[in-house]
Amino acid sequence: MSRAVHVRVDPGICGFCCEIRATLQEKRVARLRIINSNCEHVQKLNAEIGEVGMKDLFLPLRRNPVIIAAEKAGCHAACPVPTALIKAAEAALGLALPKPVVIDIYLEEA
Repeated sequence: MSRAVHVRVDPGICGFCCEIRATLQEKRVARLRIINSNCEHVQKLNAEIGEVGMKDLFLPLRRNPVIIAAEKAGCHAACPVPTALIKAAEAALGLALPKPVVIDIYLEEA
């Protein structure tokens, strides 16, 4: 059974939206691809990332291959793309249902 998950990421003020496709490759392996990004760091991240295994998703952040690739690619610490990659892999592997994740940021006048 083939399973593919699509994720659209709007990262906010930088305006570098992208799409992610996570495809179930094997029982416990997901192939990750970032599509349509104009951000040079996210493009580098796409070149660095490939497949992630189910066990990779449960590693501490400093050992997680997606986070390591994002750091190597020069992604900003607040960039939501690495987190979106992990969420997409979880859904492709059947560990989570595909559901929107939202971070709304508002300025509150004191």
